[in-house]
Amino acid sequence: MVKLNKIYTRTGDSGETGLGDGTRLAKHAPRVAAYGEVDEANAVIGLAVAAVNGGAAHSQLAEILRRVQNDLFDLGADLCVPEQDKEEQGSNLRMTSDQVTALEQDIDRLNVDLEPLTSFVLPGGSAASAHLHHARTVVRRAERAIVSLAEQDTVGGFALQYINRLSDLLFVMARHTNDKGTGDALWRPGGGR
Repeated sequence: MVKLNKIYTRTGDSGETGLGDGTRLAKHAPRVAAYGEVDEANAVIGLAVAAVNGGAAHSQLAEILRRVQNDLFDLGADLCVPEQDKEEQGSNLRMTSDQVTALEQDIDRLNVDLEPLTSFVLPGGSAASAHLHHARTVVRRAERAIVSLAEQDTVGGFALQYINRLSDLLFVMARHTNDKGTGDALWRPGGGR
């Protein structure tokens, strides 16, 4: 378990940070940017948890989102240790197929009750839905950062699958909190002219 007695270390004052294997990288390096985006996604999901946590109807969603937040710490831990170092160290800080499968099961279970889509959905509706849509877009940005990292360095396959499924789950949850899709605002092409 992690134990933090001192919050500031001054080791990052020169614009570098330490990876999980001790390697020092610039704070703008693609690997650091990727797990930084994941951290932001986790914080925004925390806002979504607060928004859905108010009613019994959404307690299942809050429980799933709390599990996701823990998974996102796992994803950050996965990304902060380069793959070759994991193999050498025997590290188990990798995303797993079980974590991806859990998201898929959540998506399937929640999607069954939703109104079929006839158009794209405008982000918004209930406050909970708006927070979930916001989280979805931040997760998509984290996904782009991970894909960018993967073009330059090895990234575990389940990391990319997980982040891709997570944005799908957040979309389904956003619709679920809009009266199971009946409260969705639908895009009307050219409707704002």
